[in-house]
Amino acid sequence: MHMADALVVPAVAGTMYAASTAAAAYSIRKVRLENEPKKIPAMGVMGAFVFAAQMINFTIPGTGSSGHLCGGMLLTAMLGPFAGFLTMTGILLIQCLVFADGGLLALGCNIWNMAFYGCFVGGLLIWKPFMKRNMTKRRITAVSVAACVITLQMGAFSVTLETLASGITELPFSVFIGAMQPIHLAIGLVEGLITAAVLLFVYEARPGMLWAETAAKEEGRFSFRRTLVILAAAAAFIGGVVSLFASALPDGLEWSMERTAGTSELAASGGAYELAESIQGTTAILPDYAFSFSDSAAGTTVSGLVGGVLVIALCIAVCYGMKFFRKGKNG
Repeated sequence: MHMADALVVPAVAGTMYAASTAAAAYSIRKVRLENEPKKIPAMGVMGAFVFAAQMINFTIPGTGSSGHLCGGMLLTAMLGPFAGFLTMTGILLIQCLVFADGGLLALGCNIWNMAFYGCFVGGLLIWKPFMKRNMTKRRITAVSVAACVITLQMGAFSVTLETLASGITELPFSVFIGAMQPIHLAIGLVEGLITAAVLLFVYEARPGMLWAETAAKEEGRFSFRRTLVILAAAAAFIGGVVSLFASALPDGLEWSMERTAGTSELAASGGAYELAESIQGTTAILPDYAFSFSDSAAGTTVSGLVGGVLVIALCIAVCYGMKFFRKGKNG
């Protein structure tokens, strides 16, 4: 669901940057108050895991479309909504600057559409209330699917509102939304099942890692460190190997654009677009998750591994740089 710059005008882009920045500032404040040092490695590893998982486009049968994990709900169930939102923001920033995935002008929109709903709506309004009294495998599965479906529908709806507010005439609202919502319903169902599978593993391995008061004192089969190592190894395998087998079909947004406008690539001109394109042209060392000089599949593998390392490094650097855990509390 990564929006390109051509889908939004600068005024809408600026508004969404402001909204996403406000959400990030509030999240920074809340994470500082939480002061849980163990979230530093967890943010890095889970960020790398979601980055790798987003590289895997899965086919939606009978549609000619594909989808990929957004990951906001998964991050929230592991880290809480505030650390989850900041981690997702870091993922989207690296995807934008290093891999040219999503426009720089549209980055505020992408953060809002892909991180805000999953982390805050999915986390605070769906996951937390249902996990407050009791956590079971059945409840984890049901809540994961429901939260992913609902929040992805909200994100898809936001995309259509942002293009409507931007006056993108090639994407008339009624037609565009008629394509966006059904395809993202199917994608949300698959994401929910994937999210549930990961969370069920963590529930068995180390339930105390899940964001829920009822799991805080449960030990599980593995230590905190071993569970993180397993998740980190899975991230490396997914990003470095499984990514080679991702579906080449257009994702939900591209598919919806093709059905509405006949193309998934719209043109835009102006100084803001040119500046954003120039910056991305300089920073994107692996555009489209590939080598710029070769079509070798190794470019995908390198992208998956490099991206994961960069996400981990960024999360750790931000945690220490902004002194999230300055009191040295033991988690």
